[in-house]
Amino acid sequence: MVKQRFRATSYDVAEAAGVSQSTVSRALSGDPIVAAATRERIVEAARRLNYHIDSSASRMRSGRLNTIAVVVICPEDEDVRAFNPFHYALLGGICAAASARGMETIVSFQGAPDRLDDHFERSRRAIGMIVFGTSENRAAWDYFQASADDGCHVVCWGAPAPAHELPWVRADNHGGARAAVEHLLDHGYRRIVYVGEADCPQRQFAERYDAYAETLAAAGLMPRIMTLEPGHSRHEQGRRAAAALIDSGEPFDGLFTACDDIALGAMALLEERGLNVPGDVGVVGFDGVKAGQFSVPPLTTIEPDFAVAGQRLVDRLQALVDGEENTQGRVPVRLVVRGSALGRVATPA
Repeated sequence: MVKQRFRATSYDVAEAAGVSQSTVSRALSGDPIVAAATRERIVEAARRLNYHIDSSASRMRSGRLNTIAVVVICPEDEDVRAFNPFHYALLGGICAAASARGMETIVSFQGAPDRLDDHFERSRRAIGMIVFGTSENRAAWDYFQASADDGCHVVCWGAPAPAHELPWVRADNHGGARAAVEHLLDHGYRRIVYVGEADCPQRQFAERYDAYAETLAAAGLMPRIMTLEPGHSRHEQGRRAAAALIDSGEPFDGLFTACDDIALGAMALLEERGLNVPGDVGVVGFDGVKAGQFSVPPLTTIEPDFAVAGQRLVDRLQALVDGEENTQGRVPVRLVVRGSALGRVATPA
């Protein structure tokens, strides 16, 4: 027979402290009307009985909310196996930032058009939403833009398209891309191709391409882009782009990719085709995903500060709710040098 654990109620605390239940509630919520000696007696009784306030019910009664909804936009088929691992790192940064501020998070993965839901604020479960995820699910982004237009408090990572004017936070894409290309140039790579999109819904990618092209032009070199095939995971897009690049017959000796998952796919294909990284081709990604540490060779990347990203998203949402101005939208990045772009030892591929 399993022994049932005793769970104290406010009635038990009130009886032990010799006060009413309403006095227990006021004392444990910090109401200054309760005398200090009475509060101490109640706190001691609550401690002895292992009594904890139901914080959710307390907030509902008081009208105060301290919860953020985090919506992660998935592909429409909701297959998270093909999900960019960068988004999991960003999710961790948001949850950690909220926790450090004494806030709670509700996390919801959404993708299928008939399952999109913005009920968190309307049902008084959260103060607002932080939204991020794949830019290819346009229906989902349109849905949450409409939510904001209808009065919901919504902040996003990246701002996926000009049509979406949600308050945003995103990485220093220009500075990061410039550092990536300069690193390749400093290590002898000259025929550097950008693997991504120059004109696409994902503003992050467009900003990275612009800085790539500007940095090459400043070095007297011509930019070249290998675009991505839609409808595939980023890893598969990287593989296909690298294959198309080799099959084109045009020489190249460096790749700067729009994200790490594309870079990892491209590196796998280069190895299959007999090209050495970094000897034949140098590769630099963007996002700082953990998988890059364990690739062969380890991937050189541009890493956003995920802790700062989480803090700025939470702060921007809180400012939006409070009706305050908050323009801290850029997150610092750093170049993480590993083995994938250490210098050429052969003629261009």
